[in-house]
Amino acid sequence: MSRETRKAKKHFKVFCEGDTEYNYIDEMKRQHKFSISLKHVNMKGGGYSNFLDYLSTDGNTNCLAKFIIIDGDRAVNVKGEKENLRTLLEYCNIQNKSGRIPHIVIVNYPDFEYIACLHTPNYKGQNVSQYIVNEMRYKNIDEFKADKKVYKLLNSGRNSKELMLKSLHRENCFITHDYTIKKSYYEISANMIWNWEKLGRKGSNIDEFFEIIMSF
Repeated sequence: MSRETRKAKKHFKVFCEGDTEYNYIDEMKRQHKFSISLKHVNMKGGGYSNFLDYLSTDGNTNCLAKFIIIDGDRAVNVKGEKENLRTLLEYCNIQNKSGRIPHIVIVNYPDFEYIACLHTPNYKGQNVSQYIVNEMRYKNIDEFKADKKVYKLLNSGRNSKELMLKSLHRENCFITHDYTIKKSYYEISANMIWNWEKLGRKGSNIDEFFEIIMSF
């Protein structure tokens, strides 16, 4: 008996910097049944150039868009990383202008743990690590990063991604995209704009990630 041939589904690819982002998006995918292909890129020892290495060799078959979710603090605090970030952005910008698979860069500043805190109503700018331990009841920040159910924690009770999205400080965003979605044709185009003067300000354009995936 021959096996039934399945038609490959269109999907997004999400390149994540660390465990927290990966666990968050992985659980979100399970709950919402998105067709999202996850690639977990650990920047330890590699920095922004590690993303570029993955992207430059990654395939595009049936991919609607690639999201590159990174922390911005490395560009501010680690020598040489600002130039590596510049190279990554220029590569993604070339992909977008060429009309190939859109490369949409999400920069969380200072990091995704700050974005996690914005999911909660009691966060008012406190130290992120202390807040996660004291308010979310983790032993330490490493335990939080390893929690595979972090999405459920941040989206239950009074916590929610909607609360986070309202608290993003969009005026501080280092990167924004002008994008067009043609849902019936499964097409996305994007134009990326960045402003180095805003690098180092707390904020994120992660709302663009949610807006795009929720459109399908």
